[in-house]
Amino acid sequence: MRTEQLTALALEKVDYDKYLLANAVGKRAEAIANGAPSVLDLDTSEMKYADIALQEIAEGKITVSLEA
Repeated sequence: MRTEQLTALALEKVDYDKYLLANAVGKRAEAIANGAPSVLDLDTSEMKYADIALQEIAEGKITVSLEA
């Protein structure tokens, strides 16, 4: 799936709050970089950490809290 489509799906998950999405992707990408396993059902060895995080959120595998 294209990045634009993933971003649109991920934005739906966070009530279209692009700042919340950017923060969530950054934190999840950092966690993956520090050794957290991906929850995607595909080979992520050639993917960038941010792309993995974005796809996890878009697919609903990682939930993002809308509360402060």
